[in-house]
Parts: sequence; structure tokens; C-alpha cells
Amino acid sequence: MKKLLITLTLLTAVTHLQAETRYVTDQFKVTLRSGESSTHKITRMLPSGYDVELISTNNETGYSLVKTKDGTTGYILTRQLMPIPSARDRLVNAEAKLAQLQEEPGRLSARLSKLQDDFKALTSEHSKLQQEKQKLDEELQAITRTAANAVRISNERNDLRKQVATLTREAEDLKQENRELSNDSNQRWFLIGGGVVVGGIILGLILPSLRVRKRKSSWGSL
Repeated sequence: MKKLLITLTLLTAVTHLQAETRYVTDQFKVTLRSGESSTHKITRMLPSGYDVELISTNNETGYSLVKTKDGTTGYILTRQLMPIPSARDRLVNAEAKLAQLQEEPGRLSARLSKLQDDFKALTSEHSKLQQEKQKLDEELQAITRTAANAVRISNERNDLRKQVATLTREAEDLKQENRELSNDSNQRWFLIGGGVVVGGIILGLILPSLRVRKRKSSWGSL
């Protein structure tokens, strides 16, 4: 009964303490018992290096209350617990880390090779992009020159249209003047012809009378 009270008191006290991790000693296997003595029932055999959660420690009995990964609680000799993993586990971890370090140069070399290949690919892509950019710049310059020529040609065409319109008006003016001059010339010739006709009529009227007078005067002289 006294042991049970002590156990309950210890359990109540340790609930306020932070749980720590302990590792089973390098022995092949250790026993996890239901109580704090070798007479209590063995509930489980724990292998070397197995990590458990330390709940409490009883210095008088030399046992510690622990909890396994699956939630099982029991008592184990405190001397069979270590604050660090077992030498065997540390050796396995060290060997694994050494193997990883030995493989690291190969991985780094492979990564470096991949980075070099990526760099070459990017350099090639950059070169292609530069060539495409230069080609596009040349096309843009050609388009700009063509556009400038088109504007110049359009301006020249407009100027020619204006010149043609001016020449057309001048030609129409010249035609009109020519028609007016032609009309004036026809009028002059009409007047001249009329004058000739009138003169001929007058001469036709005068000449007979002159002949008659000449005859009369010739008769008077006889």
C-alpha cells in the first residue's frame, strides 16, 4: 500500500514536469515491467537504441517510468536509459552521413554539369533572340523607310495633282482666249468683207455716172 501511495504521488508530481527523451542502453534487449522491481511482470522487451519518453525517475528504487511510441507505459531500470542514442545507432547514423557526404561530390558534380548545360542552352537561346531582335530591327527600319517613301510619294502626287489642275485651268483660259481672238478676227474679216461689198456697190453706182459724164463732155467737144 505504501508503494502504491508513493507511486501515485510521483505520478502526480511529474505531470507538471516537461517530458524528456531517453534511449535504451546498448544491451541487446531490456525489460519493460509493470512495476518498480524485478518481481513485477515484464510487459515488453525493448531493443537497444529504442527511444522512450521519460515520465519520472525514482532514485530510491532505481526505476524510471517511461512511455513507448505506441503509448504503452511501464518501468525500466534508470541505468539502462541514456540521454543520447546508443553507440551502435550513432555509428549507423555516422556511417549513413559519411556515405551521404561521399555521394555529395558526385551529386554536386552532376548538378554543376546540369547547370553548365542549362547555361549553354540559355546562352544559345540568348544568341537566337539577339539575332531575331536584329532581324526585327532591320524589318522595322525597312518599314519605316517604306512609310517615309509612301508619305513622300503621296505628297509628290498631291503636288502633281495641283500642278495638273493649275495647267488644266491655264489651258482652259488659253482656249477661251483663243476663242475670243478667233471671234475678234472673224468680226474684223466680216467688217472688211462688208466694207469691200459696200465699196463695190458704191463704185458700181459711181462708175456709170462717170462714164456718162465723160461721154457728154466728149460730145460737147464735137
